[in-house]
This record gives sequence, C-alpha cells and structure tokens, in this order.
Amino acid sequence: MVSYMNILLYGVGGLVVAGMALLVAFQEKLVYVPVLPGLTKSYAITPSRLRLTYEDIWLSSSDGVRLHAWFIKLFPDTRGPTILFFQENAGNIAHRLEMVRIMLQQLQCNVFMLSYRGYGASEGSPSQKGITKDAQAALDHLSQRSDIDTSRIVVFGRSLGGAVGAVLTRNNPEKVAGLILENTFTSILDMAGVLLPFLKWFIGGSGTKGPKLLNCVVRSPWSTIDVVGEIKQPILFLSGLQDEMVPASHMQMLYAKAAARNNRCLFVEFPTGMHMDTWLAGGDQYWRTIQQFLEQHAPERNDAGAR
Repeated sequence: MVSYMNILLYGVGGLVVAGMALLVAFQEKLVYVPVLPGLTKSYAITPSRLRLTYEDIWLSSSDGVRLHAWFIKLFPDTRGPTILFFQENAGNIAHRLEMVRIMLQQLQCNVFMLSYRGYGASEGSPSQKGITKDAQAALDHLSQRSDIDTSRIVVFGRSLGGAVGAVLTRNNPEKVAGLILENTFTSILDMAGVLLPFLKWFIGGSGTKGPKLLNCVVRSPWSTIDVVGEIKQPILFLSGLQDEMVPASHMQMLYAKAAARNNRCLFVEFPTGMHMDTWLAGGDQYWRTIQQFLEQHAPERNDAGAR
C-alpha cells in the first residue's frame, strides 16, 4: 500500500512539475493572443472601409522591430486632441475600428492605433519589454509630427492596453497630457489566479496568499498597480461592472492606488458594461465623460501656444 501511495504521489508531483514547466516555457502564448480563434492575423478591414481618412504608418522600435500603425483623422485638418490608443489583447487593430469611428465623431479627435509587435502587420513576437518599446516608438512619432498639437496627446488603454498605456504615461510626463484606463487589470500575476485558479498558490500579486514560487519566472508581469501610483498626469478610470474577464475590483484597486498620490484622478462606473462593450453599454454618458476629461486636461490652445 505504501509503495502504491508513493508511486501515486510521485506521479501527481511529476504532472504538476511538468505542467508548471509548460506554463513557464509557453507563457507568452497564454498572455498574448494576436490572432482570434478561427481568424487570420491579417486585417479584416482597413479604415477606408469605414470611409475614414488615415495614414499607413511604419515605425521601428528601439530594438529594430518593424511596427505598423494607423493614424486616423476625422478630417484632414483636424487639430483636436490626439488619442494614442492601445487595444485589448485578443485580435488586432482592425477589430477596434468601429469603436474608433465613433470615438472620432464623438470627441472630434485624431486617433493613432498601434499594432504591437507580433500583432496585425507588425513584425516580431510580443513580450512586455518589447511592447513597452513599441509604445514608446509610437509616442515619439506623434511627438515629432507638425500637423497635430503635441500638447494634447492623451493615452487611452483598454485591458492589456491599459497596462501598456500606464507604463508609457509614467515614463513620459512631459509628452502625455493624460491617461484613460478602461477595464484594466492590477497585474498579470493577479490575473493568472483569476483565469487559472489552481495557479493562485504559485503566482500572485501582493494581495494574494500562498508561496507564489513562480512569480520570479513570469516574464510579462505588467504590474499596473505599481505603475499607476507613480503617474503624475490626470487619469480617468472607466469601469464596466459586468466585466466577465477582469474583475471590477481590479479597477477599484488601481484607482485607490493612484488617487492616494494624485488628486487628478476620476473613477466612473458603468453598471451594465462588460469587458469589450463598455463603450456601447455606457452610451452618451461614456462619451460625455471622456469629452469632459479631454476638455479639462487637454484643452484647445491658440495657434501661438501650440507646438
């Protein structure tokens, strides 16, 4: 009996170790989803399909990765605020075009949409270090344009894009006028336990229990909870309370951490908003909230004041 029990324990232990080894080895495949199931990596549509005026932009990140982006204007001479938009995880920027079309109309703004490395037409493979470089390349490009008011660049990130945008905003206090976060997680460490509950004892943020033995091997922790506390610019938090992917408590914790050090934070809840449709569920209130944020923190300047 003892020998059979030992064999069973060794077998279970071996499976656990093997499973953890696979999670460590293939974690980027779990964290990043450039292609939606059943679809191709290519763009299903381009902005022209929606009759949007745009430029195809090609950038190089600081490590030489070639990146693709769309710079979209409501009208060719629009000089309103410029939204640097960072998308959710799954899919590519083409899947966000309908939302961006309405954003342009509602906010009278420009929108710069970046394909992270490994997403859409961009080259390379996604990683936290790499995507952080990609975001910086996008901001540097916008900051050098002469056809926009560079004092009115606002970063907008949803879910994974919020983690990306938070790092970029913290790192560029002189280039980014404000940050909008929507349905963003506190960290990938915390999300691991949400999506795969058995990992709670092995991976987790500061508020979780267990030994968290695998934290040190997570290559893309995206610890937004630590970053937001260091951001000095205004932050707007948009939280869909029916979010089925990221618990709404994550947004509440992010706001609490940021507001403790930054008195220019605003938290707005949308009771019926889910992870991907808060912009629809929120209706007029959603767009009015963003418009007021832009008017307050990225106001129109006269020509003499614009850079």
